[in-house]
Amino acid sequence: MGIASDIVIIVVAALIGGLLAKLLRQPLIVGYIFAGILIGPYTGGVTVSNIHEIEKLAEIGVALLLFAIGLEFSFNELKPVKKIALIGTPIQIMLTIIYGFTIGHLGGLNWNQSLWLGALISISSTMVTLKTLMSQGWMGTLSSRVMIGMLIIQDLAIVPMMIILPQLNNPKIGLPLLGIAILKAAIFLTVMILLGTKLIPFLLKIIASWNSREYFLLLIVTMGLGIGYATYLFGLSFAFGAFIAGMVISESDYGYQALSDIIPLRDIFSLLFFASVGMLIEPIFLLSHWKMILILVLLVLLGKGIILGALCRFFDYRNVIPLAVGLGLFQVGEFSFVLARLGLNTNSINNELYSLILTTTIVTMLITPFISGLTTPLYSMYKKKFKHEPYQMTNLPKAGLTDHVIIAGGGRVGCNIAKVLNQLKLSFVVIELNSRSFEQLKATGFFIIYGDASRGVVLEAAKIEQAKLLLITIPSIITSKVITEHVQKINPSLRIVARANSIEHITY
Repeated sequence: MGIASDIVIIVVAALIGGLLAKLLRQPLIVGYIFAGILIGPYTGGVTVSNIHEIEKLAEIGVALLLFAIGLEFSFNELKPVKKIALIGTPIQIMLTIIYGFTIGHLGGLNWNQSLWLGALISISSTMVTLKTLMSQGWMGTLSSRVMIGMLIIQDLAIVPMMIILPQLNNPKIGLPLLGIAILKAAIFLTVMILLGTKLIPFLLKIIASWNSREYFLLLIVTMGLGIGYATYLFGLSFAFGAFIAGMVISESDYGYQALSDIIPLRDIFSLLFFASVGMLIEPIFLLSHWKMILILVLLVLLGKGIILGALCRFFDYRNVIPLAVGLGLFQVGEFSFVLARLGLNTNSINNELYSLILTTTIVTMLITPFISGLTTPLYSMYKKKFKHEPYQMTNLPKAGLTDHVIIAGGGRVGCNIAKVLNQLKLSFVVIELNSRSFEQLKATGFFIIYGDASRGVVLEAAKIEQAKLLLITIPSIITSKVITEHVQKINPSLRIVARANSIEHITY
């Protein structure tokens, strides 16, 4: 059956690998990669025969991945954390590339491979991070918003990396070609903005009016892959064109439907891609280089974590946020697989570095839930050591506080509750850690304390012993639990109402 039998083998192996990953609470892509290792040429047993043909199909998976990224991209998601996302993330990528370059240089790699090493470890995993945030109940917190904002920009950064890095193999030839590539990209973007933003929504509107879901899907796939192929013929990356096509479609009225239709197709072809990644990994290499892999994992964890945490502090994010971001985004991401494959195909990196990067990526993905889970205990230890962290009170009522309501969290929900209590002439105080939300509430004239509601000293400043009710509007279940435990020690009789985002949170 040729390639058809190979696809059947890959799908069955991926199903088993995905099931094992699910049972072990790991991302599905880890299961797909392990499935690829098992059916690859280095392990014996059932083996895929036409690996090169599978790799060609996997290129469609890469294009569809970036097409979906383009469809999902939204500047609205970046607004709350736009400074650290739009400015801080490029700085993080550059610092990590320099850090990786230094590691590679000290490890005996040439300058080009060292540069690739830095670029490969600079990208974090969107899939693993989102899964970890959801399982730990951190979604909706300021920490999660910072992480998601940075991840969006990191995912976008893979596109220029795929254009620039291969051109650096031979600087004398590559740099002029790079200039040409940038000029071509600018021309392509101009054409897409001038024509694509007019023509594509018009075509989508016509096809949507036919009420044929199959034909609408066909049009979406044709646009994504067709525009990608057009950019390839134009001398640019196939995936770059697919990404731009996704961005143009996302700005139309049909972006959400296009995304929902393309996701199943993207997932199937992505399966082929991640399985093909695993086929190129040699288990013997892993066993013979385990010390090198361990050292690189530790260097990535420490170096990248420190860079991320320091950037958060630089952009004025305090308390638990630098620690949460550093421990949450230290891993190497799935798009590093894409970049590594490109590096291997263009002879920019050798098989040894390729296997080292892939193994490091998988290991960092596997340990992310555990390392990220250390955020709360490590921050608790920090708080015990530095008990007198300053807090700020604004608009303190002259009569003081007694028989009042404490609102832990001054976000959208907390702010609305404060407005209602103010209309009812009830005494209340808001505790808020986000400096931006603090400044907004400060302007309203409400009594507000800038600080961490899980800190005993902050709760005492809010007169927790004299309060009649505590409202926890913070969406993080972990933070809510910590606040509740502190309050019960200080004022066990106080009534507490906590916000829950799901049934799981209610039964926690």
